[in-house]
This record gives sequence, structure tokens and C-alpha cells, in this order.
Amino acid sequence: MHAPRLAGLVAAAFTPFAPDGTVDEGRIELQAHRMTTDGLAGVFVCGTTGEGPSLTTAERMRVAERWTRAAGTRLPVLVHVGHNCLEDCRALAAHAERIGAAGVGCLAPSFFRPRNAGELVAFCARVAAAAPALPFYYYHLPSVTGVHLPMLDFLAAAAPHIPTLAGIKYTHEDLADFSACSRFDGGRFEMIFGRDEILLAALACGAGAAIGSTYNFMPGIYHELIAAFRRGDLAAARAAQARAADIIAVMIRHGGVPAGKAMMPLAGIDCGPVRLPLVDLDAPRRATLRRDLEALGFPAGMPQAAAS
Repeated sequence: MHAPRLAGLVAAAFTPFAPDGTVDEGRIELQAHRMTTDGLAGVFVCGTTGEGPSLTTAERMRVAERWTRAAGTRLPVLVHVGHNCLEDCRALAAHAERIGAAGVGCLAPSFFRPRNAGELVAFCARVAAAAPALPFYYYHLPSVTGVHLPMLDFLAAAAPHIPTLAGIKYTHEDLADFSACSRFDGGRFEMIFGRDEILLAALACGAGAAIGSTYNFMPGIYHELIAAFRRGDLAAARAAQARAADIIAVMIRHGGVPAGKAMMPLAGIDCGPVRLPLVDLDAPRRATLRRDLEALGFPAGMPQAAAS
């Protein structure tokens, strides 16, 4: 039996590091409190934003444990368990079930890649079986994994073989495929969107929830966007999406995840440095990033509270 569907914004959490590069678990409580205050629907830990592939398996387990304790019953915790090693995936999934996570998500392996939907399903089925009481979400991120398969084919192949399959974290721009997946088998599976800069388009295609990095530091824009979309005010929804997209463009121009992590202190929570092979912004680049963001009204004047 699956848990209730996610609805709204789920933050892809940054993993906090100390200056020496070790995981700083003590900051997670502050992150969890902020997400709850900001009206978020959940948190996705140790994914791309959380630099999960750069953590050891033991570190990932400790981070997941700390998040489940910090979140309590207020914030569902989805744990990313993807790994190039199947047995590490299974260990992470089983651990997520033991600590009371709300679900697991899993990227495709990206070194030896599945060549078709059947091979991808075979891999995911083994991972999901290690956590038989948890909803399983496939994490579709072809720009990183190189696994470019239609997700409609995946759902059709996976449905008979993964009893805990809840849906897909869909971080890709193929809205036709996303829409088809949203309608598959009467809308049976959750389609959680993962491109913050085009969330409005995904809402029009049936998205009920979204997972993204920028929900950490500017959820208010998206709460406005969703509220405007639901009341049929497309002009206001487009304006909110444009504001978010402009800020995301600055973040990407300044380095993506390292820039996003550098933006966290501007929004009130310092998550420390990134871990190699990612590289932190030096002082001049941080100053330029801040100047570019301030020109767009970030963080001053950025709404953070959930829309009523």
C-alpha cells in the first residue's frame, strides 16, 4: 500500500559540510525547521543537490538518519539511494526503510547503463525489493545518467514487476512524455517534476508535486505560482515563473550546485562548501553572484511563506 501522494513543493536538500569538507549533520535541524516554516511538502535527501554521489555510503546513511529525526512527522523524507553498485543501492534502500523514511528514489546506474526499459526495470526491481514497505520512485535525470529512455515505456514495463512503484521524479524537459506518463493507467503513478524553471508547464501537464533545489531558498515564488495557476490567473503564474527562471539562469551561469549552495547563506542558512569534484565560488565570484541576484530582488523582498 502506498502512502498518500505528495502535493506541493519538495526541497532537494543541500548536504551541509563543515569547512574541512566533512558532513556537518548539526545544521540539518535548521534546514528541516526552515522547510516546515516555508510550507514545503517534503524533502529529498542525498540527491543531485545533496551531492549524494560524492558521499560515502556510510555518510549517506548518517545524513538520512539525521533528516528523519529532524523532520519527525512534519516533513516526509524521501531518500535517494541510487548508486552504480546495485548492492549499495539495496543497502541504502533497506536502511531508509529501517529509519522510517517516507520513500526512496533511485537514479539509473550511469557507468554500465541499462540499454532498454527491461534492463532498467530489472535494476530498479532489485532496489525496490530491499525496501518492500516503502514507495519507490525512479529518478529520471538523463542529462546526468545518460539513460535516455521514454518514461512511458518504463512505466508500462515496471508496473507488473515493481509492486511498490509509486512514480517518477522526472527531471527532464520532455513534456509530451511527462504528460503521457501522468495519464498512464488512469493516472495511477505520481509524476513529480524536477525542473524548477518550467514548473508552470508541468502543472499544465498534470504535475501535482515538484522536487527542486531552489525550493530551499525561494519557495514563496513557487507557492505564488501554484496558487495563481489553481485560480486560473495565468498572467500571475507566468510572472512568478519568469522571476524564478531569471534567478535560476543566474545560478546556472555561476556554476549550478556550487552557486546554489552559495545562495543559501543569502537566504539565511549556511550549508558550507561543496565537495570535489565540484568547486566553491571564490570571493570575487560570490560578490558577482550576489550583485546579479540583488538586481533581480533576491533575497530582499522574496516571499518565503506558503500561500494560503
